Amino acid sequence: MTALDASIVNISLPSIARTFRMPIGGAVQWVIIAYLVVIAATLLTFGRLSDLVGRKRVWMAGLAIFTLGSIFCGAAGSIEELIAARVFQGLGGALVFAPSLAIISEAFAADRGRALGLNAVMLAVGTSVGPTLGGLITDHLTWRWIFYLNVPLSVIALLASHRVLPSSGARTREPLDVPGAALSAVGFACLTLALSFSQEWRAARLLTCLVIGVAALVAAGMVERRSRYPIVDIALLRDRVLASALASMTLAMLALFAVGFILPFYFEELRRFSIIESGLLLTPLPVAIAVVAPFSGTLADRVGSRWLASGGLALACVGLFLLARLDETSTVGDIVWRLVVTGLGQGLFQSPNARALMDEAPPGQQGQASSLYATGRVIGQSLSVALAGAIFAGLGGASAGRALAVAPSGTVASPDVVALQQTFLVGFHGALLVCAAVAAAGILVVFVRGDERPAHAATQSEAERAAHAHVRPGR
Repeated sequence: MTALDASIVNISLPSIARTFRMPIGGAVQWVIIAYLVVIAATLLTFGRLSDLVGRKRVWMAGLAIFTLGSIFCGAAGSIEELIAARVFQGLGGALVFAPSLAIISEAFAADRGRALGLNAVMLAVGTSVGPTLGGLITDHLTWRWIFYLNVPLSVIALLASHRVLPSSGARTREPLDVPGAALSAVGFACLTLALSFSQEWRAARLLTCLVIGVAALVAAGMVERRSRYPIVDIALLRDRVLASALASMTLAMLALFAVGFILPFYFEELRRFSIIESGLLLTPLPVAIAVVAPFSGTLADRVGSRWLASGGLALACVGLFLLARLDETSTVGDIVWRLVVTGLGQGLFQSPNARALMDEAPPGQQGQASSLYATGRVIGQSLSVALAGAIFAGLGGASAGRALAVAPSGTVASPDVVALQQTFLVGFHGALLVCAAVAAAGILVVFVRGDERPAHAATQSEAERAAHAHVRPGR
């Protein structure tokens, strides 16, 4: 549901801009950015909160807030009201995202990889149907129904969660580290803002935001090291497997999220496909993820994650290189099979990697581990858009694409149009090749982790680790 919301709203921005008589840039961008900033800023805090008060409580509260936020978004009478409602909805989304992997890992300790693979299927389905569904709703109803669609889905999820999820009381009697939470929120909010506006803001404003973000995160790290009850236990990051899984996930998102960002420019500006066609052409990638993720997760329960995750990233890296060979004459079949290769690699990587991270986290700290993974994912996605956008624009692809979008179409392209196409492809290819290089770096990070404990050993030691999770020496 939250994955569906994240992918469905983008396509409605032009309609929202027309409703409030505003340009697509400027304030309308905050409909997307405000939601992302709130999620990035609060994930770690809500992950720790789920360890303290119980994951079911946090999850249910998130669903309720997300539902109310969706209603407020649909009923917004001005762009300011819509942005405020998206902030509120983002709080609900973060409360849902933060403990999600911990809830799955706790409920399916014996076959954790398979369960995480099925979770990846749901994320992929939401991502794949979002753009097409959003286009259909916007065309035949109004953009407001994009938000109202969340309401029945959220109510069903609330009822199902209440019946299915086991009750979870408070895990530990510890206070929440408010200074650490505030500093990490400021740091990740500023970092996400700077990445989101890296193409629009002037250098002074961008640098100021980055400096504030980095300084806040450094200060948060110092506070956390001294805190008796930190938001994130720094000792978690000293675990080689956990740190490798977190870093490789961030790099994977940095490399692969750009595909969904940059391909719509290729489809709509260079190839003149419609928005609906563009959305449909993007679906092979998440569909491929959905097909392979459960199988890779199940296999990871038996053989571990190292070779599956590295092999998946290697296949995704090859897919990115293949996508970088698309041009103005590529057929739909050429596009589809390249996206399938990339999606198969991503699906092969995701479930085993998530399983490796959650297996290494003590039961009393799995909320922290889950929120770390979600934060790494969000930051990787933000970095991906900023990096790909900067390369694409810096090599002239963005300006060439805008010119191509308004150029007259014909059976024979003029020399000027051919030149624009070549410039566009230089930027397009450059962005994807850099992303492929990032994916290659991620392969090395996976190998660094070594071999994690076998699945049966991890399951047998859960109770023992739970007993130690509540004993924290003074600092």
